[in-house]
Amino acid sequence: MKLIIQIPCYNEAETLPETLAELPIHIPGVDVVETLVIDDGSEDETAVVAKQHNVNHIISHPKNMGLAAAFQTGLDTCLRLGADIIVNTDADNQYPGHYIPDLAAPIVNGAADMVIANRQVNQIAHFSPVKKGLQKLGSWTVRTVSGTDVPDAPSGFRAYSRETALRLHILTRFSYTLETIIQAGKLGLTIVSVPIETNETLRPSRLQRNMWHFIKAQAGTILRLYAFYEPLKTFSYMALPFLLLGSLSWLRFLYFYFQQIGGHLQSLTIGTGLFLVGILILLFGIQADITSKHRQISQEMLYRLKKMELEQDHARQNS
Repeated sequence: MKLIIQIPCYNEAETLPETLAELPIHIPGVDVVETLVIDDGSEDETAVVAKQHNVNHIISHPKNMGLAAAFQTGLDTCLRLGADIIVNTDADNQYPGHYIPDLAAPIVNGAADMVIANRQVNQIAHFSPVKKGLQKLGSWTVRTVSGTDVPDAPSGFRAYSRETALRLHILTRFSYTLETIIQAGKLGLTIVSVPIETNETLRPSRLQRNMWHFIKAQAGTILRLYAFYEPLKTFSYMALPFLLLGSLSWLRFLYFYFQQIGGHLQSLTIGTGLFLVGILILLFGIQADITSKHRQISQEMLYRLKKMELEQDHARQNS
């Protein structure tokens, strides 16, 4: 069994050596442990430092494409390299490398498809009360949307089985953390959480410019993904206020009509308009739901195509 530890990097020349130094060389149940650095268009010597520290594989983007793209590049590369388990960690040494065997164990034992480190946010000293509250709220929202039980959704310290990595395809540009959970939940994959303690941060996060930026980006990601995977429910929620207001306007008109009080045709007109808007939104939802079924078929075809290509590559390498 082969495990590859992938590390997305953007200008991480200073922190990468400390991160690499903590990575385990041997993991129970794993025959081969390798490392992969994804240099996401760094402007410093990240790739050079990775090479100096004997990283097994280095792949570079010609320009900075963002964390989500770097993560997807890592998954695709690890699959081509024959990884059975893929562990993703950050280059800022936030996540202690000695926990990697704990992340890999449920997959090695066949008990999980994806394992996510639970940072136990309440115990992180440098997190403000506001940030802790927002992290909990975000994780609760992701659990609700995905139908999973992940206590720390934004955690990027994770392990994926080969089959899981084949099925995941990142659509958003901001981050992969929430999307992979929602995808896994909709696919019915088994997710396990492992409690960890984090290292002291060596630098500010590059993913969030400030708290408002982080909230806006994460909320937008969740809303888009919910609409993507549950289009009929999304459009139904949007249509409901129009249908209710339209119905109330009709009831108002009927009340005054049977009371033989005239001059309330505007209630009928407004109610009809609101009801028609609600019906149109529902029709859009039905169309979107039909489209989502075609997306599921396309997703399954993509999974089978990727798997077939990897099997062909493996056969050529062994011939």
